Amino acid sequence: MNKGLKLFFGTSYIIILLVFLYFIFSYVEITRLDDFLYYKELQTNLEKITSDNLYFNLIVFFLFCLIWVTLLGFGSPLLIVSGILFGKWIGTAISVFSITFGSLVLYMIANFFFKELAYNLLEKKFYQYISLFKKNEFNYFFIFRLIGGLGIPFGLQNILPVIFDIKKTNYFFASFCGFIPTFFIFNSIGAGLNDYIKKADSFSFINLILNREIYLPIAFFVVVMIISSVIKKNIFDIKK
Repeated sequence: MNKGLKLFFGTSYIIILLVFLYFIFSYVEITRLDDFLYYKELQTNLEKITSDNLYFNLIVFFLFCLIWVTLLGFGSPLLIVSGILFGKWIGTAISVFSITFGSLVLYMIANFFFKELAYNLLEKKFYQYISLFKKNEFNYFFIFRLIGGLGIPFGLQNILPVIFDIKKTNYFFASFCGFIPTFFIFNSIGAGLNDYIKKADSFSFINLILNREIYLPIAFFVVVMIISSVIKKNIFDIKK
């Protein structure tokens, strides 16, 4: 690996992370984190900021996700945030588009600059899947995304296809379609949290869990995880 590129990506990731944390902690009052009224104020302010300039905020969110995912950032919190900011429908759409594009950019960078390194690090551990993906790379990669990437960390999921040499179009559309169900569930939870904070007068964990906008997405997520486990066992594990 080129030391200059390694330093660039490492430095870029740290700078973006620090900028993100700076904005978060400069906006959030740490001393009021145990005050539910404070969350209601935040919810009202965020809703106003988002609705006043929706398209601009969508572009900002898209660019942030694109850069964050490209620099190996984790994905799940972004889905909750997009649900809180934009609701479950628009939130799902913008998170699917932005994270899919970010994943593709990361894949292209890894495939161009770090292909040999990826093979050295990943081929031995995941060799049993290479012939499987060669048979029908779109279908198997779609299933791979649909079931959560076999439990592999998200950043590594985006790089792993380098050893399968997946075409960019198949990578993009398989990711896009495979992301939708899980992303919709997480965005629905985010939207449910936003709705609960907006309507509740005080916080109650029991009332939160019993909120239809919360327990239904969680129930669907459990169902998806069970189905994913069955698919993994019958499609991927038996191929070892």
